Amino acid sequence: MDSDGMTALSNGAAGGMDGSCDSASDNENCRQSTSSTGNMEQRQPEIVAEAEPIKDNDEAGITHNCGVFGCIGAGEWPTQIDVAQMICLGLVALQHRGQESAGIVTSKGEDAKRFNMHKGMGLVSHVFDDTAMNKLRGNLGIGHTRYSTTAASEALNCQPFVVHTQHGALAVAHNGELVNAESLRKKVLDRGLGLSTMSDSELITQALCLNPPEGEHEGPNWPARIKHVMKLSPLSYSLVLMYQDRIYGVRDPYGNRPLCLGKLVPVTKRKNYSRINGENDDENCEGWVISSESSGFLSIGARYLREVEPGEIVELTKYGVKSIGIVERQDDRLPAFCIFEYVYFARPDSIFEGQVVYSVRMQCGRELAKEAPCDADIVSSVPESGTAAAHGYARQSGIQFAEVLCKNRYVGRTFIQPSTRLRQLGVAKKFGALMDNVFGKKIVLIDDSIVRGNTIGPIIKLLRDAGAKEVHIRVASPPIKYPCYMGINIPTREELIANKLDAHQLADAVGADSLVYLSIEGLISAVTYSIREKDPKKIGHCIACLSGQYPEKLEW
Repeated sequence: MDSDGMTALSNGAAGGMDGSCDSASDNENCRQSTSSTGNMEQRQPEIVAEAEPIKDNDEAGITHNCGVFGCIGAGEWPTQIDVAQMICLGLVALQHRGQESAGIVTSKGEDAKRFNMHKGMGLVSHVFDDTAMNKLRGNLGIGHTRYSTTAASEALNCQPFVVHTQHGALAVAHNGELVNAESLRKKVLDRGLGLSTMSDSELITQALCLNPPEGEHEGPNWPARIKHVMKLSPLSYSLVLMYQDRIYGVRDPYGNRPLCLGKLVPVTKRKNYSRINGENDDENCEGWVISSESSGFLSIGARYLREVEPGEIVELTKYGVKSIGIVERQDDRLPAFCIFEYVYFARPDSIFEGQVVYSVRMQCGRELAKEAPCDADIVSSVPESGTAAAHGYARQSGIQFAEVLCKNRYVGRTFIQPSTRLRQLGVAKKFGALMDNVFGKKIVLIDDSIVRGNTIGPIIKLLRDAGAKEVHIRVASPPIKYPCYMGINIPTREELIANKLDAHQLADAVGADSLVYLSIEGLISAVTYSIREKDPKKIGHCIACLSGQYPEKLEW
């Protein structure tokens, strides 16, 4: 997804890299002349630190999960809102989507050749301090928080990328992974442009250099270029791009990765908030935001407007938000929103498809209670993403809910730590048992998912050691059996425990009295239970990691 292995411009400190991006400079690493083919501009992505040797995909893995955020002031500029602060807080709200690096690029919107940039390795709170924020003043900007596999966890991969074109600077932030990267790479190379890496993000950036089939007459037609790239590569990506005085938001035609819009309203107008689809008028609007998730909107005084539709391109300017095009799916195929966003990745207060994620997870628990009842004293959860489903299971079954595990909130999520050993060690320091709730009890323990199977065994042992009489595992999602090639870290079939052991064998292996997964049908039923769209021809979810049926043909 991201850029690797290109010549470094400078050696950034681990904490962050900042500066101005000026395409008028003499630094030839920032810009290159127009290709002799006349069909495209050549661009060299901005780098923040030297790369280590690139590892191959089998060793490194190729999937990522990230968060993108953008903000633009409304009305007269200079804007009265602190755009950089809005983006920083927005990235904090997306921190669960990526914890390895973060970056923000801003602009005053007056000079097409100059952006302000700061990005670096670590959490958002570590990358951005007062000094960095003071250098990021502007009227618009975009940000990115990133998670990657082990080999690509390097400063040079921090986003957003800033590249310099014949027409000015362009900043790009990307969440997702291209399923047809090889064919798109061939199209780019056939136009006479050399690529310096095998990364998706550089490929997307360079593909935007391709002139659209209808041609251009007065400078670059970015909407046409974006549509051209979307037709060449149907999934998977959500993008935010900043050029001159505007931000473009792009969601792939399948809607595989999330993207939504919000409106910044004055403090005095924050009353009578409508949970879904805020007021669309621009009166008293202070600015506009675009984000992978809506989870951070309330904390910055923004109101959720709507999702960017699958295949839609939206344009954010100081005058408002407008849709400037839709790229349709071929052959009347259904959308393919990643169902794992509901299961695990998204924050529970985010809104997808007109429904709050927490409510969907609770409904998964209800479905699980119908499919896999159990004689038990209490229902509990592996916190925190399993808690909503546990409440749903408890309400449906009539069994009391009680907490049995105490979580150390200062330890990262075990699913996105880079090695099996660290995941196993992470469990030991991540949970403690509440003995008064555990001793002598028959427990139904709800987990949101089981991926590699490294964590559930130690948790069961912890409960046994605390005096649990029985421990029955109920999983609020189906067995994960296939890799994801569209932006989620499920690299190989060999790592997935469901391909090694069935539910009964896994129960024996981890020391559970029983173990049952939610069915695929049960998960789909839960996800569509309160969905806003009622036309079945417009409802679709990607369940490739569960069924092996991918929305598009893969090239590897």
